[in-house]
Parts: sequence; structure tokens; C-alpha cells
Amino acid sequence: MFMYGGVGLAAAIEALERTCERPVVWATAQYLSFARPPSVLDLDVRVYYKGRHTTQARISGHVGEAEIITINAALGARPGGVSHQWADMPNVPRPEDCERVQLWPDHGDNFNRRVELRMPKGALRRDGTPSKDGRMALWARTVEEYEITPSMLAIFADYVPSAIGPALGQDNAGSSSLDNTLRIRHVVPTRWVFCDITVTGLHAGFAHGDMRLFAETGELMA
Repeated sequence: MFMYGGVGLAAAIEALERTCERPVVWATAQYLSFARPPSVLDLDVRVYYKGRHTTQARISGHVGEAEIITINAALGARPGGVSHQWADMPNVPRPEDCERVQLWPDHGDNFNRRVELRMPKGALRRDGTPSKDGRMALWARTVEEYEITPSMLAIFADYVPSAIGPALGQDNAGSSSLDNTLRIRHVVPTRWVFCDITVTGLHAGFAHGDMRLFAETGELMA
């Protein structure tokens, strides 16, 4: 029915990396409107700064004259830096031991049928009581065996709103994204991505949440 916000951010990350020839460090998207089939989304890349190790750039995604999405980003890598992580992946069952779930209604041959989601049993609260910690555990992978890249992680990262309903004890909260920021640590080969989602708070009709994306090995990727 419309372009999934994570796909818009993913397309922008891909365009940025191809244009700047550097890896994305972070990218933040502001969603302004909806792009609907069969329209074509154009991505205009502007490089504002290019240094020895980093590039600062911006993308405007538009359908005709209507701007749909705006992205600001930094790209690059500094050689010789220390690599470490303090965040640990939670101890959860392997994806093959988890229930297959569908978070959104099936509207035919679209995005929902190209991503497989699995969740530990009992992780979705349907008893009408709010979650005590607002957390949701989710394994995700593509049905087709696409390589895990920053752009693919951007697609999975936009599952944060899907945790709002379960945090409130509901199946679906009917939410949509205003913005999303992806920060890349270290992307490694993995078939499944573990999404550790936390809804941190709700007020005045807006929800706030974050996600940590881990490889199957426990490597924090983003």
C-alpha cells in the first residue's frame, strides 16, 4: 500500500555508500509523506563535507516535487581504532526453536512475505496487561538469502514500532514512524539478525524506542 519507511532509509544508505564510496557510520531519516505504488522515488545525494576519513552528506527522497523522506548521514572509517562492545545479546532460544510470527496483516505479495520473523514463545502479550520492561525479542531474516549490510539492517531496525502494541498488551498499536536513526558498529556475515527492542516511553501520542541488532554470534552490529 505504501513504501515501508525502513526501505526508504535502506535505499538512501545504499545510494550514499555508492556515491561517497565510504561505509555509513550513522544515518537519520525524517519521514515526511508516503510513497505509494506505482510511483518512483528519486534520491538526490548532496555531499557537504569530505575529509580524510569522514564524509557528511544529505539525501532528499522525492516523488516528483513531493518530498517523501530526508536523510542526513556520516560515512567513513578511521584506521587503527580499538574494536570492542559492552552490550551483550540476551540469552534467548535459537530461531529454529522460536515461533514464526507475522506482525502486520498479509496484504498479498509484498514486503511481509520476503522477511521471516521468529519470536520466543510467549513474547507477545495478549492478556491486556502492559509489559513491565517494554521489551520484545525478535529474530529476523530475509526469505531470499540477501547479504546482511547496513541497508538491510535499516530495514530490520524499523520494526521498533511493532513493539509498542505488545508493550501495551495489544496485538497492534497502529503506529507509524516519524523518524529513525541507524548507528552502525560492525556488520559481520550472519543469516539471522537478533533484534533486541525496547519501548522506552510514551507520551502525548508519541512513542520512543530503540533496538540493538546482533549477529547470531552475539556481535553487536548496529
